[in-house]
Amino acid sequence: MDRAWCQQYDTGVPETFDIPSIPVFQFLTDTARTYPDQTATQFFGKRITYRELEEKTNRFANALSQLGVRKGDRVLVMLPNIPQCVIAYYGALKIGAVVVMTNPLYVERELEVQANDCGAEVIVALDLFFPRIEPVVPRTSLKHVILTSVRDALPWALSLLYPIKAKKEGTWVTIPKRDYIHNMDRDLISQAPATPPNVSVLSSDLALLQYTGGTTGVPKGVMLTHRNLVANTLQCGAWMPSLKKGKEIFLSVIPFFHVYGMSACMNLAISLGAQLVLLPRFATKDVLKAIQKTRATIFMGVQAMYVAINNFPQIKEFDLSSIRVCISGAGPLHVEVQKKFESLTGGKLVEGYGLSEASPLTHANLIFGKRKEGSIGLPVSCTDAKIVDIETGKIELAVDEVGELIVKGPQVMQGYWNKPKETEAVIRDGWLYTGDMAKRDAEGFFFIVDRKKDMIKSKGENVYPREVEEVLYRHPKVLDAVVAGVPDRASGEKIKAYIVLKEGEQATAEEILDFCKKDLARFKVPQAIEFRTSLPKTIIGKVLRRVLIEEELGKN
Repeated sequence: MDRAWCQQYDTGVPETFDIPSIPVFQFLTDTARTYPDQTATQFFGKRITYRELEEKTNRFANALSQLGVRKGDRVLVMLPNIPQCVIAYYGALKIGAVVVMTNPLYVERELEVQANDCGAEVIVALDLFFPRIEPVVPRTSLKHVILTSVRDALPWALSLLYPIKAKKEGTWVTIPKRDYIHNMDRDLISQAPATPPNVSVLSSDLALLQYTGGTTGVPKGVMLTHRNLVANTLQCGAWMPSLKKGKEIFLSVIPFFHVYGMSACMNLAISLGAQLVLLPRFATKDVLKAIQKTRATIFMGVQAMYVAINNFPQIKEFDLSSIRVCISGAGPLHVEVQKKFESLTGGKLVEGYGLSEASPLTHANLIFGKRKEGSIGLPVSCTDAKIVDIETGKIELAVDEVGELIVKGPQVMQGYWNKPKETEAVIRDGWLYTGDMAKRDAEGFFFIVDRKKDMIKSKGENVYPREVEEVLYRHPKVLDAVVAGVPDRASGEKIKAYIVLKEGEQATAEEILDFCKKDLARFKVPQAIEFRTSLPKTIIGKVLRRVLIEEELGKN
């Protein structure tokens, strides 16, 4: 495609740039040298400076070496957004280990599958998760379990209260004494040397296995090198030329175990010498308090977070005016959500697009330039994109024709871990086939029509859920909505909308359908409406259509 958009819209975003041949942890080392006394992390009031963070990651890296971890070995990290997550991540990378970020919500079976697939011998986890980890150890190659506690990250006064609160809530876990169990701080970090580890780590070395596909099929480990992660960090930063080094404050509630949070929040913030305000989970009131208290300037999130803020009953009691830039990822951002959030904060909220296989960012809307409603924007720096036919995947389609989006760039993965056939299916001639149906307009803006697998075939017509959802979100009583194709004997699939109403509101199916008929062709109007109190979602807020469809199948 024509990449003259950089000059056309005067964005300040470079079309391309040289990617340094450095490991991703070099961002931390350089920042610690430039801003040693700047706050790196803040967790409920307790601060760690960049000098301290660099030292702690060095100590943890050396401690892992003493446990026998070598370059190329996989290290599972099963932690929420707490300082120890940042330390474990960069510490493991500093000795050339491959980090495997693990969802803290995984049950025993899921953890066992992932541990066996990657062959990890070490896991770093929160002590609260030990009851799920302990049964898995003898069924995997795990030799060392490194545990830490939220208590260890809290300010002194709160750390004293933590055991009382945990015991009252029934979350206190007593850890047995076993040779393979280590306390992250007491046994390892405090005992290991603070000197940088003497390990040569190249930009071409594997840095991360990011598992994906667990909600739709067999989990696959996406292989991302240091170069992939460095490239995407710099691509994220280049897209926001107004960011000020050493000055920004990132509200960090998007999970770091998700590649979006890792690249666009953690790695980007550290590359800029920014402050990471860490929150281990999204609770609307806690997020609003954190923004107001810390004067956060950057907030990476997902639509579900912005919806929750928009509809918080006491929203006007909070000062959110410090927010300047927000990017919504991991799914579509509906226009009504965007407009309301911007009116509340005065900041800019734009939709970005990516996937784990691309580290993840490939497209984004311009922060302070031209943008188009419903668009994922333009390809980021150093990235090419085009739309191809779904039959052969080889014919580039014309403007406004719908086909599969494919991308090429330095952030694209090396392949799936130990899955050559799956790799060949999605990477062809250097192009990553995203599986998303999209189109491009005459000005180069891309629009996701929907996931190829989510397309509904109803009465011989193709219907894309996102288009229907956009209409539903405009209804004044609708808080959340998702559309899915469910089995139907007469038509093969019928369009069903699952709707959560705003608090205190009531509506009928007929009312919703009449609203849809005003803006949708007859064949796109849902044939069934189900009102629910909530929608099934992943921990980062992505709606699980598969769960809804499985529920329907179970009814038959």
